[in-house]
Amino acid sequence: MPDEVILRRWSGTVPTERAQEYAHYVAETGIEEVETSEGNLGHQIMLRDLGDGTTEITTLSWWTDMDAVRTFAGDEPGRARYYTVDDIYLVSKPDFVEHHVVVSHEYSFRRR
Repeated sequence: MPDEVILRRWSGTVPTERAQEYAHYVAETGIEEVETSEGNLGHQIMLRDLGDGTTEITTLSWWTDMDAVRTFAGDEPGRARYYTVDDIYLVSKPDFVEHHVVVSHEYSFRRR
């Protein structure tokens, strides 16, 4: 594992009835770009029903360093990246993402 790992986090909200559809769309567009970007260490897409007819969708991606993030995101890595179809789904569309330095990690996805 690299010395510095960067977590990139984006969240938005969609109508709950379209959450699975949008998550699939994100996986086929933005996440496909993430996966093929040099310096990407992995990703996750998560959904959280907010109970008001909307669902929060969050993407997490891990990167070797901020240079790798810039290669993926461009000159303004803190700005969220969107596709034109996103406007069809998103109820809230934040302008910015978060970047965090991962200082500790230990996880395993095991089925029991």
